[in-house]
This record gives sequence, C-alpha cells and structure tokens, in this order.
Amino acid sequence: MTNNIDIITEAKKVFDIEIEALEKMRDSIDNVFEEIVNEIRNCKGKVVITGMGKPGHVGAKIAATMSSLGTPAIFMHPGEAMHGDLGMLSSDDVVIAISYSGESDELLNILPNIRLIGAKLIVLTGNPVSTLAGAADILQVFPDFREACGLGLAPTSSTTVEMCYGDSLAVVLSKTYGFTDANFGSLHPAGSLGKKILLKVSDIMAMGDDNAIVPEDASLKDAIIELGKKKLGMVSVLSDNDKLLGIFTNGDLRRLFENEKDIYKLQIAEVMNKTPFYVYEDELAYDALTKLRDNDIWFMPVLSRENKAVGTIVLHDIVKAGIV
Repeated sequence: MTNNIDIITEAKKVFDIEIEALEKMRDSIDNVFEEIVNEIRNCKGKVVITGMGKPGHVGAKIAATMSSLGTPAIFMHPGEAMHGDLGMLSSDDVVIAISYSGESDELLNILPNIRLIGAKLIVLTGNPVSTLAGAADILQVFPDFREACGLGLAPTSSTTVEMCYGDSLAVVLSKTYGFTDANFGSLHPAGSLGKKILLKVSDIMAMGDDNAIVPEDASLKDAIIELGKKKLGMVSVLSDNDKLLGIFTNGDLRRLFENEKDIYKLQIAEVMNKTPFYVYEDELAYDALTKLRDNDIWFMPVLSRENKAVGTIVLHDIVKAGIV
C-alpha cells in the first residue's frame, strides 16, 4: 500500500535539503581547501582516491573528473586494496580518503599500509574526532547537515557535498595549471568536445584523387562529368599553378537547365562562381562547420596557406566525424 504523500512536495524537499548542505559546505571552505590544492599541485606522483560504498562511487567520479581536467588521478577500492591493489600506490602519491563517518572499516584497514608506503593522506569527513580524521596529514571536516533520506540514514546530502567538493578541487586545480581547451581536447579525442578542438579540416576533407577539380580551360561538360564522378556536390576550377579560380556546384547546374542553357557549348570559366566561400586546411573542422552553416552551404573548397586548392570539405563528412 502506498503512503498518502505529496510526491512533488517530497521531491522538492530533497532538493532543498541537499541545497542547504551545499550552501553550508560552500560557506565553510577556508584555507584547508587551499592547502589541499597546493599539496596536489606539488605532488610528484598521482592522486589516489578511495572510499567505501556511496563515497566510493563518488570517489571514482572525482578521479575521472580530475584526470579529464589535467590532474592524474585514479580510484582505489579499499577492499581490493587489501588484496593487491595497494601496489598502485607509491610514496610520491597523494591519497584522498572519503568517509562522512570517518569510521569505515575498509578504509581503516589500509591506513597502516598507506603510512608504510609513505603517501600523503588527505581525509574528507564529517567527523573530526574519527579514527580516519586522526590519521590525516590534511583534514577537511564537512559541516553537520541533514541527509535527504527520509530516515536520515542513506548517504544523500553527504555524497552530494563530497561530489561538489571534488568537482571544486578538479576545476580549481585545472585553473592553476592554466588548463586550456586544447589540453581538454587532447584528453578527450573520442568525444565530440575533443573532436571540436582537435580535428582539422585536413583530417576530413576530400583530397587527391577523391577531390573534384578541373582546369580553367575545361568545358562545362568535363566539369559535369567530374561533378558526377566525385559526388562532392561541387567541382573546383584551378589555374595551371593550382590556384582556385572558382567553383561549380549541383545547384549551378540545375539553374542552367532551368534557364534552358545549352550546356554542351559552354566553358566552365563562363559559368563558375568566381567568389566562393573557402576554408584553410589547417583550420578547425568545427570552424568550417560553423562557416558552412552560417552561409547555408553544404561544401567549400579548401586552400593551403600558400592559397593553392588542396581539397573540398563537405558538411555531411564533418557531421559524420562526430562534430556537432
């Protein structure tokens, strides 16, 4: 039987309780946070985050966020640590142990080994007199706040605070490094964000035998054959030294038919677009995509910095590469 509750009100109450916890944590941040940031910055090894249960899940996420923003970090499960994973730890590392109670047996069991190995220990806890707190080289005590769980037992507000605290560390650390979008892209090569930052026009463009080109003295018929053969939607018209003189597109061909032009009597130089949009091969593919969309076109010729025509970029190919 379902209790007679106002579901929407109860949902909002969870948000209110967790927001209150976050505000308490924000207002309590002091020089301890700065001390932790400096300790990690001066670390010659990596950050090893550990925690049991829900804080462990949070710790794994914090490690992933730190790594993606330039701080080498891994998660070490305290249970697995007792069975060999302590081998990932070195004296150059910094360990961040997360436990709101500060009395997690699994974490307490590995404290002697952390000391033996010689890694620095940072503790994030809500209990300043706990066993874990007493072992810390740097101690961050979370303020007292309510868990959002109706019983006040399940980690809810506490894990939200731990997550946000870890995000704060990762973000602030990245800013102290001067972490740039290019750095971010180098760590996210498979994602659309990384591709926006890393992929150049030259990585995607049609070039060589796949590119559609004709010389300036070609007939329109020759251009139409090249247009159909390469299926790029356009053909570039080049001078003897590979300078771009213009382009001819499927749309241009359609308009010639609509105007009942005799295509067999025309030279490409008579009907080409002499002022096309273009892009350089070393520009970002994302910038080419922006130019294509802004000008409502599907393709552009690609030039080298010596202004020689070297390829064709097609909107479909950019999108297919995962840049959206």
